[in-house]
Amino acid sequence: MRPRIGLAIAAFGLAALTACSSPAQQPSTAAPAGERTLTVYSGRDEELVGPLLERFEQESGIRVEARYGSTNEMAAQLQEEGEQTPAQVFLSQDAGALGVLANAGRFAPLPPDVTGAVPADYTSRDGSWVGLTGRARVVAYDSRTVTAEQAPGDIRTLVEPQWRGRVAIAPTNASFQAHVTALRVTEGEDAARAWLEGLRANDVQIHQSNGAILEAVNSGAAGIGLINHYYWTRAEGDPTAQRAQLKFGDPGSVSALVNVTGAGILGGAAGSAEALELVRYLVSPVAQTYFAEETTEYPLVAGAPQPTGAPALDQLGGPELNLSDLASLEQTVALIQSVGLI
Repeated sequence: MRPRIGLAIAAFGLAALTACSSPAQQPSTAAPAGERTLTVYSGRDEELVGPLLERFEQESGIRVEARYGSTNEMAAQLQEEGEQTPAQVFLSQDAGALGVLANAGRFAPLPPDVTGAVPADYTSRDGSWVGLTGRARVVAYDSRTVTAEQAPGDIRTLVEPQWRGRVAIAPTNASFQAHVTALRVTEGEDAARAWLEGLRANDVQIHQSNGAILEAVNSGAAGIGLINHYYWTRAEGDPTAQRAQLKFGDPGSVSALVNVTGAGILGGAAGSAEALELVRYLVSPVAQTYFAEETTEYPLVAGAPQPTGAPALDQLGGPELNLSDLASLEQTVALIQSVGLI
C-alpha cells in the first residue's frame, strides 16, 4: 500500500477501547484530479485485507486510500470526526464496534442485494452493516500437557482450580470484549462479572493479542488460551503439527460464539458509487474465496469454499444471539475494568 502517516487515537466511550494498539495509519498522497478514489478506515490488519483491497483497485480502477488501526481505534476516530470524517467505508474486525456506530446513526442503509447476500444470523437487523466473514472463538490448548478431552468446551470452567495460572486472555482485544459482551447478553451482567472475577482470582495471564496468546500456548507458557480460530489455521505448514491445538466450544453455548467481521458505508458517503462498489465486492465470490483461502476465515456467502483445518460453519452451533446485540461495548469495557483485568 502507499506511504502513510499516523492518526491520533480518539476516545471511544472509554479509553480502554483504544489501549495497547499500534497507531492508526493513513495515506499521505493526494489523488490526481478526476481519479476515482475511496477512503477506507480499516480495523482489520493490512496483512489480512491489504492484498484484497489492492485486487479491488486493479479490477475496479478505484484508488483505495486505506487507514489502518485497531477496530476500536478506527471506531473512535469515526466518532470523533463525526460528519467531517473523510471515511466512506468502515471495515471492522467484530460486530460490536459496527453496532456502536450503527446505534449512533453513523451508517447509510445498505441495499437489499448486499445485506441479502449473507444469512440473517451474520449481519445487522436494520441493514446498516453487512457481515463479511465468520470468526469462531475457540480454546487453544497445549497438547503436551492438556488432552483433547481435558480441554474445556465451556469457557466458564476456566475459573476452576486446575486452570490456575494456566489461562491466557487478551482483555483489551476487541474479540475478547465481544465474547464477554455475548456472555453479558445471554447470561446476564452478574454471570459475566462472576466469570471475569473468577479469571482474575485464578491468576489469569494477560496478553496483548490473539497471536501472543497462541505463541504462549505453543511455547508451553500457557496451557489454555482464548483466541479466534484463524490464528491457528493460518499457521505455516500443517496446523495439526503445532503444539497448540484447538477445542471448539460446546454447541449452543456462548463458548461457541461465531463473531463476524463486517463493513458499513458512512452516512456522508450514502451516494458514493465507489463505496457501494467496494462493499458489493466484499460479498462477491472473489472476495469470499479470498477470505476462505488466504485468511482462513469462514466466508458467509453461499457457495464459497470453507477454510481448511476447521469444522464447517453450520456445525459450530453458536448461541441464540443476534450479533447486533453485541453493541454494548462500553458496558463490557467498564465491567472488565471494574474487576481489574484492564
